[in-house]
Amino acid sequence: MIRRFGLAVAAMALALVGSGGAAVAVAQPAPSAPPARPATGPAADPARDTRVPAVLDVAHRGASAYAPENTLAAIDAAHELDATTVEIDVQRTRDGELVVIHDTTLTRTTDAEEVFPGRASYAVADFTLAELRRLDAGSWFSAEFAGERVPTFEEALDRLSRHRLNLLLEVKSPDLYPGIEADIADTLADHPSWLKPRPEWKWPRLVVQSFDWESVARSHDLLPDVPHGLLGLVPAEDVDDYTWADQINPNHTVIDADYVERVHAAGLEVHTYTVNDPDDMRAAIAAGVDGIISDRPDVARRVIAEETARVRP
Repeated sequence: MIRRFGLAVAAMALALVGSGGAAVAVAQPAPSAPPARPATGPAADPARDTRVPAVLDVAHRGASAYAPENTLAAIDAAHELDATTVEIDVQRTRDGELVVIHDTTLTRTTDAEEVFPGRASYAVADFTLAELRRLDAGSWFSAEFAGERVPTFEEALDRLSRHRLNLLLEVKSPDLYPGIEADIADTLADHPSWLKPRPEWKWPRLVVQSFDWESVARSHDLLPDVPHGLLGLVPAEDVDDYTWADQINPNHTVIDADYVERVHAAGLEVHTYTVNDPDDMRAAIAAGVDGIISDRPDVARRVIAEETARVRP
C-alpha cells in the first residue's frame, strides 16, 4: 500500500488521451484516493497468432509523473499502477554507499542547499550517506511527499522485490565512481534472488544499462548472466560491434522501423525512452520496439494493450 499517493490520475489520463493524444503539460499531484489498477486490455487468445509481441512497460525513475523520482514512493506508485519494470539510477556516496538518484548533484531534487548552506560542492559524490539521510527528496515534487528520503540501492532492491517488480538499473556517470560496477555486482551477490531468472516471467528480472558503454562492458564481464543495455543510439553501421550486449536503448525521437529492424537482425532488443505522449508510444510500437520507458507507466500499459489488440487477426 502506498503511504502517500494522492493523485488526480483519472483527470490526467483523460488529458493525455484526449484530442488524439495531443501533448499536454505535466499534471501536478492533487489529493485523491489511489487510482484503481488499470485494465491491461483484452486477454490473448492462445489459438491466435498475435504477430506482434507484447511490449514491455518500464516506469522511468519509478512512476515519476506521480511521485518524486528515484524514491521508494515512486517505486510504490509504479506498483500501484501495475507497472512491470522500474528504471532507477545508481550512484555512490563519499563513504562508498550506493544510492538511488538521477542527477550527479543534489540541488534539483533535495533541499541540500538549505540543510548544508555554503557547501563548496553539492555533488552526490561529496556527501556521506548520513548526510544524505538528512535531506528531503520529496518536497520539491509536492508537499504530499515531504520527508521522502534518498534511498540506498539495497532499500530499492528490497522494495522492488516486495512488489515483484523487475529492474532496469542505470549506472549513472560511472566515470565519477571508479569501480562502481564491482560495487553493484557485490550488492547483487548479497541479494542473490536478483541474479536468478524466473522462467515464468516473460521479461528479465534485471537489466543493467548505462550511457557509458565501457562501463556496460565492465559490468557485463562481472555479471555475464545478466542482460545489459547500451543507452543512446548506436549507429546502424556499428550495431554488429555490440552484439555482446542484449539491448540498445535510444531516445524515441531518433529511431524508426528501419533502425529497430537492424538492431533486431543483430539479435538485440530496443527499449526506448522517455515516451510520455500516447501518440509517441503508438509510433514506437509501430516501429517495433521491445519496450517503452515512460514516466507514466499506466498510460504506456493502456496504449500497449490497445495497439497489441489492434494487430490481432
